Amino acid sequence: MSLKIKAAKLSDVILEQLENMILEGSLMPGEKLPPERELAKQFEVSRPSLREAIQKLEAKGLVTRRQGGGTYVKNQLEQGLTDPLFDLISKHPESQFDLLEFRHALEGIAAYYAALRGTDTDFEKVQQSFDNIADVHGDLEQKAQAINAFHFAVAEASHNVVLLHLVKGMQSLLEQNVLQNLQVLVQKNNVSEQLAEHRKLLMDAVIEGNPEQARLASNAHLAFIEEALLEADKERSRIARSLRRTSNNRVR
Repeated sequence: MSLKIKAAKLSDVILEQLENMILEGSLMPGEKLPPERELAKQFEVSRPSLREAIQKLEAKGLVTRRQGGGTYVKNQLEQGLTDPLFDLISKHPESQFDLLEFRHALEGIAAYYAALRGTDTDFEKVQQSFDNIADVHGDLEQKAQAINAFHFAVAEASHNVVLLHLVKGMQSLLEQNVLQNLQVLVQKNNVSEQLAEHRKLLMDAVIEGNPEQARLASNAHLAFIEEALLEADKERSRIARSLRRTSNNRVR
Protein backbone atom coordinates (compact mmCIF):
# COMPACT_ATOMS: atom_id res chain seq x y z
CA MET A 1 0.00 0.00 0.00
CA SER A 2 1.53 3.29 -1.05
CA LEU A 3 1.04 6.53 0.80
CA LYS A 4 0.85 9.80 -1.08
CA ILE A 5 2.61 12.72 0.55
CA LYS A 6 0.61 15.87 -0.01
CA ALA A 7 2.76 18.68 -1.33
CA ALA A 8 2.80 21.77 0.84
CA LYS A 9 0.72 24.62 -0.53
CA LEU A 10 2.92 27.47 -1.75
CA SER A 11 1.18 30.06 0.44
CA ASP A 12 1.88 27.86 3.50
CA VAL A 13 5.58 27.71 2.60
CA ILE A 14 5.65 31.51 2.29
CA LEU A 15 3.73 31.79 5.57
CA GLU A 16 6.35 29.71 7.36
CA GLN A 17 9.15 31.88 5.98
CA LEU A 18 7.39 35.06 7.11
CA GLU A 19 6.79 33.56 10.56
CA ASN A 20 10.49 32.71 10.83
CA MET A 21 11.41 36.28 9.85
CA ILE A 22 9.19 37.61 12.63
CA LEU A 23 10.49 35.10 15.15
CA GLU A 24 14.18 35.69 14.45
CA GLY A 25 13.74 39.47 14.36
CA SER A 26 14.26 40.12 10.64
CA LEU A 27 10.78 41.63 10.82
CA MET A 28 10.49 43.40 14.16
CA PRO A 29 7.31 44.11 16.15
CA GLY A 30 5.77 47.32 14.86
CA GLU A 31 7.74 47.16 11.60
CA LYS A 32 6.05 47.62 8.25
CA LEU A 33 6.31 44.69 5.82
CA PRO A 34 8.02 45.46 2.51
CA PRO A 35 5.66 46.04 -0.48
CA GLU A 36 4.10 42.91 -1.97
CA ARG A 37 6.02 43.37 -5.22
CA GLU A 38 9.32 43.41 -3.31
CA LEU A 39 8.46 40.40 -1.14
CA ALA A 40 7.21 38.39 -4.13
CA LYS A 41 10.50 39.05 -5.89
CA GLN A 42 12.48 38.14 -2.75
CA PHE A 43 10.65 34.81 -2.35
CA GLU A 44 10.44 34.24 -6.11
CA VAL A 45 6.68 33.62 -5.96
CA SER A 46 3.58 35.11 -7.51
CA ARG A 47 1.86 38.01 -5.81
CA PRO A 48 -1.44 36.10 -5.36
CA SER A 49 0.40 33.36 -3.40
CA LEU A 50 2.19 35.96 -1.31
CA ARG A 51 -1.07 37.82 -0.66
CA GLU A 52 -2.70 34.60 0.51
CA ALA A 53 0.21 33.97 2.91
CA ILE A 54 -0.10 37.47 4.37
CA GLN A 55 -3.84 36.94 4.84
CA LYS A 56 -3.07 33.78 6.80
CA LEU A 57 -0.50 35.69 8.84
CA GLU A 58 -3.17 38.29 9.61
CA ALA A 59 -5.67 35.58 10.58
CA LYS A 60 -3.13 34.31 13.12
CA GLY A 61 -2.93 37.77 14.64
CA LEU A 62 0.74 38.27 13.77
CA VAL A 63 0.25 41.25 11.45
CA THR A 64 -2.31 43.98 11.05
CA ARG A 65 -3.35 45.97 7.96
CA ARG A 66 -3.73 49.73 8.05
CA GLN A 67 -6.05 51.36 5.55
CA GLY A 68 -3.83 52.74 2.80
CA GLY A 69 -0.79 52.33 5.01
CA GLY A 70 0.44 48.79 4.47
CA THR A 71 0.84 45.76 6.72
CA TYR A 72 2.63 45.87 10.08
CA VAL A 73 3.97 43.23 12.46
CA LYS A 74 1.87 43.33 15.62
CA ASN A 75 3.49 44.20 18.92
CA GLN A 76 1.32 42.53 21.53
CA LEU A 77 3.80 43.10 24.35
CA GLU A 78 3.95 46.80 23.71
CA GLN A 79 0.17 46.99 23.49
CA GLY A 80 0.00 45.32 26.90
CA LEU A 81 2.21 48.02 28.41
CA THR A 82 0.27 51.03 27.17
CA ASP A 83 -2.27 53.05 29.12
CA PRO A 84 -3.47 52.52 31.75
CA LEU A 85 -0.97 49.84 32.82
CA PHE A 86 2.02 51.80 31.56
CA ASP A 87 1.05 54.88 33.57
CA LEU A 88 0.41 52.75 36.63
CA ILE A 89 3.84 51.15 36.45
CA SER A 90 5.79 54.28 35.58
CA LYS A 91 4.14 56.41 38.30
CA HIS A 92 4.35 53.85 41.11
CA PRO A 93 6.89 55.02 43.75
CA GLU A 94 8.75 51.72 43.75
CA SER A 95 8.62 51.11 39.99
CA GLN A 96 12.01 52.71 39.34
CA PHE A 97 13.72 50.17 41.58
CA ASP A 98 11.49 47.28 40.50
CA LEU A 99 12.50 47.91 36.89
CA LEU A 100 16.17 48.06 37.86
CA GLU A 101 15.81 44.62 39.48
CA PHE A 102 14.10 43.34 36.35
CA ARG A 103 16.86 44.80 34.19
CA HIS A 104 19.46 42.93 36.27
CA ALA A 105 18.02 39.63 35.03
CA LEU A 106 17.17 40.76 31.51
CA GLU A 107 20.29 42.72 30.59
CA GLY A 108 22.65 40.44 32.47
CA ILE A 109 21.62 37.35 30.55
CA ALA A 110 21.48 39.33 27.26
CA ALA A 111 25.07 40.48 27.82
CA TYR A 112 26.16 36.92 28.62
CA TYR A 113 24.76 35.44 25.41
CA ALA A 114 25.82 38.45 23.31
CA ALA A 115 29.43 37.76 24.32
CA LEU A 116 28.91 34.05 23.66
CA ARG A 117 27.11 34.22 20.30
CA GLY A 118 27.64 37.68 18.86
CA THR A 119 29.03 38.08 15.35
CA ASP A 120 31.40 40.73 14.04
CA THR A 121 28.40 42.53 12.56
CA ASP A 122 26.66 42.46 15.95
CA PHE A 123 29.75 43.85 17.65
CA GLU A 124 29.96 46.69 15.13
CA LYS A 125 26.36 47.64 16.01
CA VAL A 126 27.13 47.48 19.72
CA GLN A 127 30.22 49.67 19.24
CA GLN A 128 28.31 52.17 17.08
CA SER A 129 25.43 52.41 19.55
CA PHE A 130 27.93 52.97 22.36
CA ASP A 131 29.62 55.76 20.40
CA ASN A 132 26.24 57.36 19.67
CA ILE A 133 25.65 57.93 23.40
CA ALA A 134 28.68 60.25 23.61
CA ASP A 135 27.38 62.25 20.64
CA VAL A 136 24.30 63.38 22.62
CA HIS A 137 24.80 66.51 24.69
CA GLY A 138 22.31 68.15 27.05
CA ASP A 139 19.03 66.58 25.91
CA LEU A 140 18.21 63.88 28.48
CA GLU A 141 15.43 62.32 26.40
CA GLN A 142 17.79 61.81 23.46
CA LYS A 143 20.42 60.49 25.87
CA ALA A 144 17.93 57.96 27.27
CA GLN A 145 17.02 56.86 23.73
CA ALA A 146 20.70 56.39 22.85
CA ILE A 147 21.41 54.41 26.03
CA ASN A 148 18.37 52.24 25.43
CA ALA A 149 19.50 51.63 21.84
CA PHE A 150 22.86 50.44 23.17
CA HIS A 151 21.22 47.88 25.45
CA PHE A 152 18.95 46.79 22.60
CA ALA A 153 21.99 46.24 20.36
CA VAL A 154 23.41 43.96 23.08
CA ALA A 155 20.09 42.08 23.25
CA GLU A 156 20.11 41.65 19.46
CA ALA A 157 23.62 40.20 19.66
CA SER A 158 22.39 37.54 22.10
CA HIS A 159 20.54 35.79 19.24
CA ASN A 160 17.84 34.71 21.70
CA VAL A 161 14.47 35.38 20.09
CA VAL A 162 12.59 35.39 23.41
CA LEU A 163 14.94 38.00 24.90
CA LEU A 164 14.84 40.04 21.72
CA HIS A 165 11.05 40.26 21.54
CA LEU A 166 10.70 40.87 25.27
CA VAL A 167 13.16 43.78 25.15
CA LYS A 168 11.57 45.16 21.97
CA GLY A 169 8.09 44.99 23.48
CA MET A 170 9.23 46.85 26.60
CA GLN A 171 11.25 49.57 24.83
CA SER A 172 9.08 52.48 25.93
CA LEU A 173 8.93 51.35 29.55
CA LEU A 174 12.68 50.67 29.74
CA GLU A 175 13.47 54.00 28.09
CA GLN A 176 11.28 55.78 30.62
CA ASN A 177 13.21 54.07 33.42
CA VAL A 178 16.55 55.18 31.93
CA LEU A 179 15.24 58.76 31.62
CA GLN A 180 13.99 58.84 35.22
CA ASN A 181 17.37 57.59 36.42
CA LEU A 182 19.25 60.19 34.36
CA GLN A 183 17.12 63.05 35.68
CA VAL A 184 18.35 62.21 39.17
CA LEU A 185 21.91 61.09 38.48
CA VAL A 186 23.06 64.00 36.27
CA GLN A 187 22.80 66.22 39.33
CA LYS A 188 25.57 64.24 41.07
CA ASN A 189 29.21 65.03 40.38
CA ASN A 190 31.16 62.61 38.16
CA VAL A 191 28.28 60.11 37.97
CA SER A 192 27.84 60.54 34.20
CA GLU A 193 31.53 59.70 33.68
CA GLN A 194 31.26 56.64 35.91
CA LEU A 195 28.17 55.41 34.07
CA ALA A 196 29.97 55.79 30.75
CA GLU A 197 32.92 53.80 32.11
CA HIS A 198 30.59 51.02 33.27
CA ARG A 199 28.97 50.83 29.83
CA LYS A 200 32.42 50.66 28.23
CA LEU A 201 33.40 47.73 30.47
CA LEU A 202 30.18 45.99 29.43
CA MET A 203 30.79 46.68 25.74
CA ASP A 204 34.42 45.52 25.92
CA ALA A 205 33.45 42.25 27.62
CA VAL A 206 30.79 41.57 24.95
CA ILE A 207 33.08 42.37 22.01
CA GLU A 208 35.97 40.39 23.51
CA GLY A 209 33.69 37.35 23.83
CA ASN A 210 33.84 37.03 27.63
CA PRO A 211 30.31 35.96 28.67
CA GLU A 212 30.77 35.84 32.44
CA GLN A 213 32.60 39.16 32.52
CA ALA A 214 29.86 40.71 30.39
CA ARG A 215 27.17 39.52 32.81
CA LEU A 216 29.12 40.80 35.80
CA ALA A 217 29.74 44.16 34.10
CA SER A 218 26.02 44.53 33.38
CA ASN A 219 25.06 43.72 36.96
CA ALA A 220 27.75 46.04 38.38
CA HIS A 221 26.48 48.87 36.16
CA LEU A 222 22.90 48.49 37.40
CA ALA A 223 23.98 48.02 41.03
CA PHE A 224 25.89 51.31 40.81
CA ILE A 225 22.79 53.06 39.45
CA GLU A 226 20.63 51.65 42.26
CA GLU A 227 23.11 52.72 44.96
CA ALA A 228 23.41 56.21 43.47
CA LEU A 229 19.62 56.60 43.36
CA LEU A 230 19.26 55.47 46.97
CA GLU A 231 21.95 57.93 48.03
CA ALA A 232 20.17 60.70 46.11
CA ASP A 233 16.93 59.85 47.93
CA LYS A 234 18.71 60.12 51.29
CA GLU A 235 20.19 63.48 50.29
CA ARG A 236 16.76 64.80 49.26
CA SER A 237 15.34 63.65 52.62
CA ARG A 238 18.12 65.45 54.51
CA ILE A 239 17.52 68.66 52.56
CA ALA A 240 13.76 68.41 53.14
CA ARG A 241 14.29 67.98 56.90
CA SER A 242 16.67 70.94 56.97
CA LEU A 243 14.17 73.14 55.14
CA ARG A 244 11.41 72.14 57.54
CA ARG A 245 13.59 73.01 60.54
CA THR A 246 14.48 76.38 58.99
CA SER A 247 10.81 77.11 58.30
CA ASN A 248 9.81 76.19 61.86
CA ASN A 249 12.48 78.43 63.34
CA ARG A 250 11.24 81.37 61.27
CA VAL A 251 7.66 80.82 62.47
CA ARG A 252 8.79 81.02 66.07
